[in-house]
Amino acid sequence: MAIQWYPGHMYKAGQEIKKRLPEVDLVIEVLDARIPFSSANPLLERLGDGKPCLKILNKADLADPQLTQQWQTFLERDQGVKTLAITALQGDSRQLILQLAEKLVPAKSENSKKIQALIMGIPNVGKSTLINLLSGRAIAKTGNEPAITKMQQRIKVGDRLVLHDTPGMLWPNLENPGTGYRLAITGAIKETAFENIDIALYAVSYLRKTYPQALKQRFLLDTLSHDDLLLITAMAAKRGCLQRGGSADFDRISKLMLTELRAGKICPVTLETPEMMLEEQAQLVKIRAEKAEKKALRKQRRAAKVK
Repeated sequence: MAIQWYPGHMYKAGQEIKKRLPEVDLVIEVLDARIPFSSANPLLERLGDGKPCLKILNKADLADPQLTQQWQTFLERDQGVKTLAITALQGDSRQLILQLAEKLVPAKSENSKKIQALIMGIPNVGKSTLINLLSGRAIAKTGNEPAITKMQQRIKVGDRLVLHDTPGMLWPNLENPGTGYRLAITGAIKETAFENIDIALYAVSYLRKTYPQALKQRFLLDTLSHDDLLLITAMAAKRGCLQRGGSADFDRISKLMLTELRAGKICPVTLETPEMMLEEQAQLVKIRAEKAEKKALRKQRRAAKVK
């Protein structure tokens, strides 16, 4: 199932980011530590123009700490990129972010000019909570659902930093199916864009392979079926998510499992690794090449008919 969710205000935000990028000194991209690749906006890679970038892996308490370290090492291979893994409510996050911002833009630090930073992130990544922490007051609206912020804001952070905020933004074409699923699992896409059972089956398949013991313990299962539908049926029975007659209520168990996964109740989970993403990118290159070849062939056939 292809998952797409791109409200009109996100298009406007994308246009605004394109205008603002040349004017700022630094980009602060807030990522979800559970999906550091899938939560990164490809627009930044295309239009970043070599700007220094601070990638903040937020919600690190919900992610696998070992994989978070792997992702930080992987992301910092790019010149001008620093990373910081945090929980937005950490008391020392503000100071650490300010210090890294000054390191990434040393020229501004030397002449005491304010650093102009564009802060961006996908919906529900915790960007607004982080902005409130940095500013020391409730400026940005927060909420546990995507698409809360819908307007650009300019926020002073102490004497050294000015944040240019933008709405949480996805991109119009989620080419990689896995990216869409992982965004949905973590709550970056509204439920109206997908079926809960489809997302739950994807999540269960990943957890079964990667965190089997945690899945067993959370749902009191002795074994894990390799058939994901049978597995989620067993989970429904254990939690009493049953319809009249005793059959599994798949929508109910799906919502319950996804809620617990998002809250970190199953275990700290990271849904992708650098190796996975490199493999998926390679597959995507092949898919694009095949599509381009088919398109060219159709064009040739149409041209031949005209003749």
